[in-house]
Amino acid sequence: MMETEWLSVVMQGSFSEIYIIDCSTLHFFHVNRSACANLQYSEDELIGKTLIEIAKSLTMESLEQALRLLRTGLTTQIALEAIHTRKDGSTYPIEFRFLQCQLSSHPVFIAIGNDISSQRASAEALFDSESRFRAIAASSPGLVYQFLRRADGSIAFPYLSEGCPALLGVTVEQLRADPSLFLALILPEDRPSYKDSMASSIDSMKSWNWEGRVWIEAWKDIKWINLRSTPRVLADGSLQWDGIMTNITQSKLEEAEIKRSRTQLAELSAHIETVKEQERTRIAREIHDDLGGNLTAIKMALALLTRRLPASEPELAEKAGYVNALVDRTIEATHRIAGDLRPGMLDFGLAAAIEWQIKEFEKQTGIPCLFSSNKKDIELDLDKATALFRIFQETLTNVAKHAQADSVIVRLVRTNRNLHLEITDNGCGITPVDRLKPKSFGIRGMMERASALGGRFSIGPLPEGGTAVAIKLPLPTA
Repeated sequence: MMETEWLSVVMQGSFSEIYIIDCSTLHFFHVNRSACANLQYSEDELIGKTLIEIAKSLTMESLEQALRLLRTGLTTQIALEAIHTRKDGSTYPIEFRFLQCQLSSHPVFIAIGNDISSQRASAEALFDSESRFRAIAASSPGLVYQFLRRADGSIAFPYLSEGCPALLGVTVEQLRADPSLFLALILPEDRPSYKDSMASSIDSMKSWNWEGRVWIEAWKDIKWINLRSTPRVLADGSLQWDGIMTNITQSKLEEAEIKRSRTQLAELSAHIETVKEQERTRIAREIHDDLGGNLTAIKMALALLTRRLPASEPELAEKAGYVNALVDRTIEATHRIAGDLRPGMLDFGLAAAIEWQIKEFEKQTGIPCLFSSNKKDIELDLDKATALFRIFQETLTNVAKHAQADSVIVRLVRTNRNLHLEITDNGCGITPVDRLKPKSFGIRGMMERASALGGRFSIGPLPEGGTAVAIKLPLPTA
């Protein structure tokens, strides 16, 4: 096969544009089908043309300058980009590789061209995407970053946004040059949680979320930062996280202030309850001692006077009987009020007080109440016992007012570490809306009392209907 024949076979089977160019005149004397199809010319129309005629972005000077390297043998091939113009006037970018060879004792240039429209479009799209990303990263209220952990354990920051100095007090260049600098910024007491959260993300391949404090040497200040990133495995086995770090110092300070305020409110609430119980005890004692004593004295004096009334005046005897009954009712009311102010049954223990209150509840409401306790005597500080008893009283009050129940079960369980009190009823059940009512102070009061004791309070509906109230109170260890 003649060399022109095999060359023709190669040319026609190629998807690239191939031009055989006369070295002296730079005219085409052979082109392949791909060139004709892309340029919308026939082979006869292209034969005799020069590259300058179809690549109007080129000049003869620039083309000759490029080909001079081939002519002088300084290189075996050259690359050149141009813009081709089709027959209909449309254009497309093309990348050429020029080679010089001998064809039938006649030197020629072979130009192999490939349409790079898609490459340029991809490059432009990538550039636009990177530009948008950088714009977003630059305007983000934090530091956009990539963190790389190689298989050998070494680390790097492939990308850091311009927010690095503002957040961490070090430049992008400093942190990229020495990635270990970031760990050094973290306060020593927060480094274990940082490492643990990284290890957890590695094990689970889930998001890496961490909050901690860093020391900013430039400002002699401590900042709280939040780190959120997503891991992905690279081709070489390295693990890279893409994410953002943000300054959460202000929110942490506000959170601490809220916690401090809540603690103060809880302490104030506990103090108020303590003062209230002390005042109730004082009033109950005065009612019992002074008022009760006076009423008893009145009753004794009345009895003495009644015995001395003349039998001839029955009306006086009747009035004396009425006054005596009135004194009895007043004494009974005094005992009841004193008991409400400070249940004397608490002196006999919490279980006895609860059992007494249950009997009173059954008398007043007619609702049967079943009580069980795993311990007959439960030693508990009087203040705690009083607070727990008040929660129990409020619960029974709510059952009577709202539950529409016809039975109540009370369980008191003491373990080595905790005291559990559970009250359940078979009524209509509490709903989330009930708990969120603006004036549901009863439930809030119970929650505050339990919290002040260091315990946990829960209330909610039962699956079978009704409501369960539970208080778990930690006990001091022996």
